[in-house]
Amino acid sequence: MQKKIPMRMCTGCGEMKPKKELVRVVKSPQGEISLDLTGKKPGRGAYVCKNVTCLRAARKARRLERAFSCAISPQVYDQMEEEIATDEG
Repeated sequence: MQKKIPMRMCTGCGEMKPKKELVRVVKSPQGEISLDLTGKKPGRGAYVCKNVTCLRAARKARRLERAFSCAISPQVYDQMEEEIATDEG
């Protein structure tokens, strides 16, 4: 029997992809929003593809703000873009 692959939806492009192909964006219990490259940080998570275009699409449509029910500052988005760009490498 084959093991079921966990699927998650990218908040940028809206495609369902295997969880391992996506980056988790997490809102910690303290309210801080950051990238979770390990997938182990505590808090509410949303997923985005490992490319900057999907993050920009999610930013433009305010999908992460809707997922976390809070405003996200432009500095946080810029930092996440930098982290994804260096991770793409």
